[in-house]
Amino acid sequence: MTTAAKPPTRRSGVYPAAARAGKLRRRHAVNALMAGLVGLAAVLATLPLVVVLFYLLKQGASSVQWHFFTNMPKPVGESGGGMANAIVGTLILIGTASLIGLPVGIGGGLYLAERRGSRLANTTRFLADVLNGLPSIVMGIFAWQFLVRPFGHFSAWAGGVALAAMMIPQVARTTEEIVRTVPVSLREAALALGYTRWRTSLTVVLRTATAGVVTGALVAIARIAGETAPLLFTAFGNQFWSTSLNQPIAALPLQIFTYAVSPYDDWHAQAWAGALVLIALILIISLVARVATRGRFATASD
Repeated sequence: MTTAAKPPTRRSGVYPAAARAGKLRRRHAVNALMAGLVGLAAVLATLPLVVVLFYLLKQGASSVQWHFFTNMPKPVGESGGGMANAIVGTLILIGTASLIGLPVGIGGGLYLAERRGSRLANTTRFLADVLNGLPSIVMGIFAWQFLVRPFGHFSAWAGGVALAAMMIPQVARTTEEIVRTVPVSLREAALALGYTRWRTSLTVVLRTATAGVVTGALVAIARIAGETAPLLFTAFGNQFWSTSLNQPIAALPLQIFTYAVSPYDDWHAQAWAGALVLIALILIISLVARVATRGRFATASD
């Protein structure tokens, strides 16, 4: 008596050719679907930036002429003029904030990474996270209370401190995460050669993480470059040419805000032009830093 052949089962590992082909097609379809969804997410992530840049070019490119960078603002009712004082004021505020915020933030982030288990590091990390979520207008009110009200006048110095206070927690947390990626073997090798702990952290660990730290610093600078609320309470703005740190100073975000809420069409066009110049300024800083750190990125990848 012959025994009928049993149909192939999953346990036996034997499948008909048609079943295997169908399963392979389903896998390819699911893979193509997920790849398409990820690609769509990437497009949607960059779409707002593309739309903003396109609209800024459309609205403000015609007003970005040479006199825009060299002339002072015109009085109300007169067409033309530029934002030379606001451009210089923005550079002064960014420079002041960077001189204060970057050393403190990078040093704090290095401490958080090197002493990650200590009570002080845990407390500092928690407070930095809280400060990162603090509204910028609160920073402005804080700076006004302690740096403007006691002296009786607005100043570029107060604006720089307010912006620096916004930079410090962001730079600290970014630096901490970058420093943590440095291999422990580098620290051990430096200590074995007789380096002290502080010298190892500054000359070996921080130098290895320079490219990432610079990138984090640029992100912080890009954030503060367009802040308006803190400057309303500190730098206040200035229609005249002023580079003194002890006096009110003009800034692109403040000038854009003033022109945007005005009823004059010419000021509206200059507001769009100022926004375009502000984004271009951030782009130039990013490109310069990218070129400066290109060699370090290549060395790290090797």
